[in-house]
Amino acid sequence: MDVFQVLADPVRRRIVELLGGGERPAGEIAQALHVEFGISQPATLRHLRLLRESGVAVCTNHGAQRRYHLDRATLDDVATWLQDVRSFWHQRLDALDTELFRGRPANAADELNEEDIS
Repeated sequence: MDVFQVLADPVRRRIVELLGGGERPAGEIAQALHVEFGISQPATLRHLRLLRESGVAVCTNHGAQRRYHLDRATLDDVATWLQDVRSFWHQRLDALDTELFRGRPANAADELNEEDIS
């Protein structure tokens, strides 16, 4: 499963939010998700496994306790992709704003077609 499929789930997004504050034990994450979503510890562990397999989270063992933290490199890749998409749309929306400010139609071809009809 790729990162975007993993992050599409609200429970997994909440885990990412929890881990955004720093490393946490699996039990603490499970308890928070049980309170917020009513899901069991085994269900939480399945979500954590998907986050690990996608590279979003990393698990380290401290004795019998499993602790999770975010893999910043994977999240940086997501942020870079989002920035690229955002800049694509910002450029186009800025151009539309300029045309609207000038009082011209956004598509000059539409204006020519209307003149031909008249």
